[in-house]
Amino acid sequence: MVRSQGTNSNSVCENISLSLFSFTCLLENTMSSVGQQQEQLSQSDLSPSSNSSSSFEIIDMDAANLYEPVSPHWFYCKIIDSKETWIPFNTEDSQQLEEAYSSETDCNGRVVPTDGGRYDVHLGERTRYAVYWDELASEVRRCTWFYKGDKDNKYVPYSESFSQQLEETYMLAVTLDEWKKKLESPNREIIILHNPKLMVHYHPVAGSDEWGSIPTEQGRPRTVKRGVENISVDIPCGEPLQIDHLVFVVHGIGPACDLRFRSIVQCVNDFRGVSLSLLQTHFKKAQEQQQIGRVEFLPVNWHSPLHSTGVDVDLRRITLPSINRLRHFTNDTILDVFFYNSPTYCQTIVDTVASEMNRIYSLFLQRNPNFKGGVSIAGHSLGSLILFDLLTNQKDLLEDNDSEKVTQRVVLDQEDTLGLEEDLKKLQLSEFCSLFKKEKMDKTALALCTDRDLQEMGIPLGPRKKILNYFKNRENTQGIKQNQQSVLGENLPALSEKFKGCNSTDGAGNDDYLDISIGQASVKYPRLIYKPDIFFAFGSPIGMFLTVRGLKRIDPSYKLPTCKGFFNIYHPFDPVAYRIEPMVVPGVEFEPMLIPHHKGRKRMHLELREGLTRMSMDLKNNVLSSLRMAWKSFTRTPYPALQATEAAAADESEPEPEPIPEKPSDGQAGDSLVADKEETASINVGMLNGGQRIDYVLQEKPIESFNEYLFALQSHLCYWESEDTVLLVLKEIYQTQGIFLDQPTQ
Repeated sequence: MVRSQGTNSNSVCENISLSLFSFTCLLENTMSSVGQQQEQLSQSDLSPSSNSSSSFEIIDMDAANLYEPVSPHWFYCKIIDSKETWIPFNTEDSQQLEEAYSSETDCNGRVVPTDGGRYDVHLGERTRYAVYWDELASEVRRCTWFYKGDKDNKYVPYSESFSQQLEETYMLAVTLDEWKKKLESPNREIIILHNPKLMVHYHPVAGSDEWGSIPTEQGRPRTVKRGVENISVDIPCGEPLQIDHLVFVVHGIGPACDLRFRSIVQCVNDFRGVSLSLLQTHFKKAQEQQQIGRVEFLPVNWHSPLHSTGVDVDLRRITLPSINRLRHFTNDTILDVFFYNSPTYCQTIVDTVASEMNRIYSLFLQRNPNFKGGVSIAGHSLGSLILFDLLTNQKDLLEDNDSEKVTQRVVLDQEDTLGLEEDLKKLQLSEFCSLFKKEKMDKTALALCTDRDLQEMGIPLGPRKKILNYFKNRENTQGIKQNQQSVLGENLPALSEKFKGCNSTDGAGNDDYLDISIGQASVKYPRLIYKPDIFFAFGSPIGMFLTVRGLKRIDPSYKLPTCKGFFNIYHPFDPVAYRIEPMVVPGVEFEPMLIPHHKGRKRMHLELREGLTRMSMDLKNNVLSSLRMAWKSFTRTPYPALQATEAAAADESEPEPEPIPEKPSDGQAGDSLVADKEETASINVGMLNGGQRIDYVLQEKPIESFNEYLFALQSHLCYWESEDTVLLVLKEIYQTQGIFLDQPTQ
């Protein structure tokens, strides 16, 4: 029995050893196949979806369920301060890009509009292009894995191919529960996956590749994160699809528009961002009822076309070498004012602004065929003066039928072309007609050409001199009066009466105002293909330029030919801003309208200052009244009691003359910027803004009130991020549609 029992135990041990040996062999085969599959995945760029299912058929399905695919998010690269910065698309745009990427159709030719339609993303090229303005194309990337940068805490996405390798390695580690996986990037950098919460990135060690050795884990590691939800990044909110109104924004002097030397595109982006946030807070009811969408703001750039005419080269030849940076700043910014006062360059600036607004408007309608809203224009600094001159020289002859507009434009172009051919025949230069047609040159364009332009077209010296001399003599013979009549046409007498100057010495001549135009006399102002609803001027020198041109007053009945509204918005410390209302009502002194704070109240320091001023005035009036009564009691002659009582009653019945308040000084100008409602309603400021007030002043911040001169430059550039300015613009735009602000929250 014992022997048989020992025999059975031996057989059981042999069976156990055989089963252990077979399980070990099976496990070794499984691990070797998995290792081979991992090497193949690390060396290829194929997506994990095609091979992973067949590779893990022998693995327990419960373990495989622990892995969840990563959610991608799309980013684009922007050059900020000479370094690359990756910025995420908003959630809606990223979803659209992902749907287009995951679709069955080929994405090489797919174009996805993003950022409210202002940018197009070409999926095949992975490139983002601006639609309405010139801008360098930026790289687009489908991002899943990120590492922390060297000099800041911002995360940088890996390339799409290497992110796939990281994702495949992470999937194997989670599925097999085996970590400390090591990968080598294309830049010979090492990434180690210690566990799901600890993944690091090491820089390559200098000199490690000279002997063909593998980079080691040295240096300070950088953090690696999987998925956009695990990194600290602000994903912007999307924009409403519905566009209620379109606003063109024209910049002032120089290429930079604020103290951070940003372009007009970047500043308008801030302006648009502030408007979107204010719509959510101050038009919440209208948004909830889906009555409104958003207002689109598009920049108009005229500085770059002006300085691409070769004027910078000419200025560089005559610029002194001393204080080079200051002189370069002067040539690039301040001289824009003198360029606008020059007839030649003023024509270039005006043509650029008008053509850009017409081009952008046509392109906008093509991309938004369902748009039925209005159009407004806004200008900052010198840009507001350019728009004012354009609007005052418009004619209200726009037809509602688009086909008639196109027909008129074609007829005008044909007449201009025929006139050019006749002029060339007179000069015996008909052989150059084909060349001018090829270059799309009409009479107006040819008149703007310089000798250098004609030389670049291949025209010999003799014909060049004939052409230049012909147009020069033609302009001189017409004279200033004829130019004004050709520009203003039948509106010249009306404009001359509405904008009155004082050039005549005797005051009796009939042509006192004929030599004073609203804009430049020798400039032909182009037409806009739309009628603006409102014109907003930020920090505008319009009043100063009109005064310098000899215009002393504006007739109260005058209004812009094609624009109904006009708002002159400025900061009280802005050194470039001037008022308009004193030119309409020169004999009355009154304060501008104070723009309310966007939180629905006056700033606290202004309320405190106003309260102290009122208290001091009341105290002063009480003291003066007491002294006056005491003086009367001393100088009064004695009367009988009855007569004294009657005299006292008579004195009490006489109304005391009210003390005349002193005129506030410059330092107190902000205390009484707004008159009472009754006083404001009694002021007639004319029809330039449809009967409404024209001048609107912002409230200065508490820190700005300490020193006006210190914040003067900042005050001229503060409008782009001013909530009060944006709220006034939105309020006036939506009031034309019958939509009003919500009740302000205290």
